[in-house]
This record gives sequence, structure tokens and C-alpha cells, in this order.
Amino acid sequence: MKIYFIRHGHPDYATDSLTELGHKQAEAVAERLSVCGIEKIFSSIRGRAIETAEHTAKKLGLNIIPCRFIRELAWASPIGEPILENGHPWNVSKALISEGRSMTERNWQFTYPYSKSKVVKYVADLEKELDEWLLEFGYKREGEYYRVVGNDTDKTVAMFSHAGSSSAAMSHMFNIPFPQFCGALHMDFTSITIVELSNETGDLVCPKLKIFNDAKHIEGITTENVFGN
Repeated sequence: MKIYFIRHGHPDYATDSLTELGHKQAEAVAERLSVCGIEKIFSSIRGRAIETAEHTAKKLGLNIIPCRFIRELAWASPIGEPILENGHPWNVSKALISEGRSMTERNWQFTYPYSKSKVVKYVADLEKELDEWLLEFGYKREGEYYRVVGNDTDKTVAMFSHAGSSSAAMSHMFNIPFPQFCGALHMDFTSITIVELSNETGDLVCPKLKIFNDAKHIEGITTENVFGN
């Protein structure tokens, strides 16, 4: 199975839609994806992701399958108390790095400020639903890896989502602590990241990162990036 993770285009966050620039970026990534053999298109239910996916769906003549679990994460305190950087995962990582603190803590959910942030529940829910989604294609989570249990594992699919939800998904698939992923790996608008899983039935497999943050298609039509949404 091959999964193309595509971050949405340049957004107007206030209206949860793409800007004119975002639509140009989405057109560019659609052209890029048109030769990749994509068979199914999934998208976050957020408007900016759907609008990005629509360009590729139209290009390929495919329907968009809404995928609630890959919607963007939320952060900040659930009870409104002040926490470091309001719990924003990228700003928190930057702040902790500046203090020389480790980003590799496996039980990061129990460390401050994550322990006081809504992001912990969002990430946990996403991980559970991601594994349920992968099981539909024949990959069953066992410990840190996936058992190939089905016969529908030769698919190539696109997943249009967000920097946060994609980071949470991939940090789970690769067993990298979420804070470390946020601190080290960023995604540009409409960037392409390819994850591949072996289709050898019965095997226990580890997902392979084939390409990360490929945004060559928007060279010349990009703008200053905004991480975390």
C-alpha cells in the first residue's frame, strides 16, 4: 500500500477555505499527482483540506471520501487555564528545545504542558481511528508494527489533511514521539509525503518513509509558511 499525505494549500483560516494562492498550489499538486496511480482520495472534513482535494479529484475523475479522524488537532487547555505557548505543538517544541529539554520522551502525554492540553486526547483518538482505517486495507496494528492480514494491500491512495493531523498519524506509524516529530519535521503547503507498507500477507511490517515534504510543484507560487494548522 502506498499513502500520499498532502497538506492543504495556503488557507484563510478565518473562513476555513483556500486563498487564491492556495487554489493555485492545489492545482499544481493535482497536476503532480495525476501520474501517480492514485485510486482513492481521502480528505479531512475541514474546508481547506476538501478544497485542496477537489482539484485532484476533478483531475482524476474520482470522488472524495471524507475522513473525520484526520481532521486537524486541537490544543490549549480544556478548562481554559494558561499553559506554555497555549499548547500549540510547534511552538511548544520550539520552546522546549530552547530550554535544552528532550523531545524523545515516550510518555510525552504525561509531561507539561501536554498533560494539560487537549492535544493529548486528539492524538490518542487519531491513532486509534488511523489503525482502524489501515485495518480496512489489511494492516492490523500489533505492538509497534502492522501485520499484513488482508488482500486489499496493493492500493495507492491520497490523504489530504493538515500539518498537525498528518504529523500525529506519521509519528504513530513510525513510533516517533509526537513532540519530536513536531520539533524536527515540518510540512509546506500542498507538500507530498509518501508512506509505503509491504503487501506480503502474514508478515509483520514497518511503514517506510519514501518521500517527505516534497513541494517542488509550488516553487515560484508559494508564500511564507504557517505551521500547525
